Formats: sequence, C-alpha cells, structure tokens
Amino acid sequence: MDRMFRVLGFFTLTIGLMAFAGDLTEMALLFFLQTAFFVILGYMKFTEKTYVLLFWGYMIVAFSGFSYWTVFQMGLPL
Repeated sequence: MDRMFRVLGFFTLTIGLMAFAGDLTEMALLFFLQTAFFVILGYMKFTEKTYVLLFWGYMIVAFSGFSYWTVFQMGLPL
C-alpha cells in the first residue's frame, strides 16, 4: 500500500508539471504540495489499514474542498 502512495505522488507531480507548463501556477503549487504529502506518507511504513484511512480522509477533504469551490466561489452559471 505504501507503493500506491508513491504512485499517487508520481501522478500528482506529473499533473503539477503540466499545470506549470500551462502557466497555471496556483494549480501547479497545489499539486506539488500533494506530491510532497503522498511521497512522505509513502515512505512512512504504516499499516495497510492506516493507509486506507489516510486515503479516505484525503478524499473527504479533497471532495469537500472541490464542492465548496465550485458551488460558492465559482458562482452559478447564468
């Protein structure tokens, strides 16, 4: 399971680099922070249950943040 967090780090790094190349600096920085988060957790040698709980927590925070941003910050389309 720890390898999957390193794989997530690789993919977030790839997305961050593409965002940086596309001149989306804020998005690139967000994905670089996620890369550091995933890679650090990938080397901490937790149990599989801990990794699953960490991933669920990450998904709850990510989807809540995404939902908040799309509903309250972007506004409703007219």
